[in-house]
Amino acid sequence: MLAAHVPLGTKNLDNNMTPYIWKRRADGLYVINLAKTWEKLMLAARVVVAIENPADVCVISARPYGQRAVLKFGQYTGSNYMAGRYTPGTFTNQVEKQFQEPRLLIITDPRTDSQPLRESSFVNIPTVAFCDTDSPLRYVDIAIPANNKGKQSIGLLYWLLAREVLRLRSVINRQQPWDIMVDMFFYRDPEEAEKEAEALEDAKAIEAPTTDFGAAAPTYGAPGDLAAAGGEWSQPGGAPEWGAQGGAQDWGAAGENTATTWDQPAAGTFATPH
Repeated sequence: MLAAHVPLGTKNLDNNMTPYIWKRRADGLYVINLAKTWEKLMLAARVVVAIENPADVCVISARPYGQRAVLKFGQYTGSNYMAGRYTPGTFTNQVEKQFQEPRLLIITDPRTDSQPLRESSFVNIPTVAFCDTDSPLRYVDIAIPANNKGKQSIGLLYWLLAREVLRLRSVINRQQPWDIMVDMFFYRDPEEAEKEAEALEDAKAIEAPTTDFGAAAPTYGAPGDLAAAGGEWSQPGGAPEWGAQGGAQDWGAAGENTATTWDQPAAGTFATPH
């Protein structure tokens, strides 16, 4: 939690968040008490488990850093999630196509998710919220004090909450680590994802097998390699040997030369008159 900057707050402090503050640093940032954060996380997990139908739990995040986290939280816990812009009237207007009646609401930031928080108060829906030092606590039933502005902090908080919910439901064993990495809950920039995909493709292209030019060349003189090497010139049945008998005519053989000599005119030629 320290590596994800969970206890780091802002330079502003809401009066209702004072009990969750540990101290104030020299640069003006308020530091949240992690013991309070862990205590409220365990309380929120027990509240989520108390809901019999997991689909009756609604998780909302209008902040971009929390959209991937709520999606993964809903995937592993079976909760309903809303990532992005919240449609006004989802909890109050029954004519709305996306009308819902959840029994529990979990929001990432009470300030950015003020519309669903206000509507939940109209229909008496208990609300769990991740609250920073400057977050308003109006209409919030369970405030989890933590940094709700960093992408690693938000992802870690939802990962811890999902792990505790699954442990209380006896889905995973408490004595063994959860096989889902916390990186799955972190926000990923689309440009960074494209760069990682391109780098992976380049690495695969470099690791592709190429022709091994250092391999030993095949020996054409070895017996039985005619099929692979295309035949050996010195073996019978291959190309004819120039010195073999019965092959090409021997120009020096007697009686075989049909060409005329220089001293005797060839047949069919006319002698030059003197």
